[in-house]
Amino acid sequence: MQFSERRNTTRWIIIFASFFIISLILWNTYTFFQIFKNEERLKMNLWAQAQKTLINAGENTEVELPLQIFSNNTSIPIVLTENDSIINTVNIDESVVENKQKAIAFLRDLKNENEPIVIEYVPGKFQNLYYGNSALLNKLKYYPVALVLIIVLFGSLVYNFYRSTKMATQNKLWAGMAKETAHQIGTPLSSLIGWVELLKSENVDESTTFEIEKDIERLQTITDRFSKIGSEPKLENKDIVAETQQSYDYLQSRFSKQIEFSFKAPKSPIMVSLNPTLHSWTIENLVKNAIDAMKGKGKLALEIEQEGDYVKINVSDTGGGIQKNQFKSIFEPGFTTKKRGWGLGLSLTKRIVEEYHKGTIKVSHSEIGKGTTMQVSLKKAL
Repeated sequence: MQFSERRNTTRWIIIFASFFIISLILWNTYTFFQIFKNEERLKMNLWAQAQKTLINAGENTEVELPLQIFSNNTSIPIVLTENDSIINTVNIDESVVENKQKAIAFLRDLKNENEPIVIEYVPGKFQNLYYGNSALLNKLKYYPVALVLIIVLFGSLVYNFYRSTKMATQNKLWAGMAKETAHQIGTPLSSLIGWVELLKSENVDESTTFEIEKDIERLQTITDRFSKIGSEPKLENKDIVAETQQSYDYLQSRFSKQIEFSFKAPKSPIMVSLNPTLHSWTIENLVKNAIDAMKGKGKLALEIEQEGDYVKINVSDTGGGIQKNQFKSIFEPGFTTKKRGWGLGLSLTKRIVEEYHKGTIKVSHSEIGKGTTMQVSLKKAL
């Protein structure tokens, strides 16, 4: 218990540390962005002063420095306007400059990016310098988004790896437990078969040995079921109507008369590739769960229907129902709403249906206080 708590604490420390590092990187990126943005603003102010100097330049004015300032700007797009008319452009594609509509649209975008710099080159006369972000600044702006996406992707990969590893471990555990259970039952079962034969030789009442043989046969079926978990079962083309009804009739004869059973299925055979032993286990688990949900009293209906290339088995009860947010949770190992139980029935059923028979199982419909319908869907045999 202490180890588990320590491991959870370590996991949360790693998570919080990761978030702290991400926040630190994002904050530093934002800080760098603002620094570069301010530096580009200073460059544009110098460009504006150089523009003012050139406009007012006389014969003796030194223009080498302003021209050098102009030539050094190779990345920041500039649109210079006077009286709302474009009079000069810098670092802008010719196709934009030559198309009036594109130029106006481009100018509108620059107005949204940065505040213009007003150049009063002579008293009462103004030019407006509009500029955009350089390519470097734009890359820096989208860097945090790319960083977050990479982190999310990496986190998803780690989560999926952890989840798949955990599920694989759980599957090995359930398979190991099932095989060990089959092995443990097998030893006393062999002994019981021997004792039955001994009783028969002693001329014991046949009705007694007959009942014992029925229970032994049942134990052999259970052992066979558990032995098939964790290994690839052999599938056969079987009539799913007959196989389902056989399991259904067996269960009906052994439960309370307070359960009102009903069975509805097509009269013609429906061939499906399945393992009879495991399919019987599926029906038994669904029926028993339905009866438990009704607390031993209510209506239980099993219906088989065809839909295209698939056959669907619906098991409906009039129990307490399942909350919608638990529709998927009920199939997880260990999940149970009973005071007693391991929560393995539906988990094993899901494994039998989806992994061994390549079908699907789901909660088709459920309403609190009215009941639940579980649905198994299997593909017909070709």
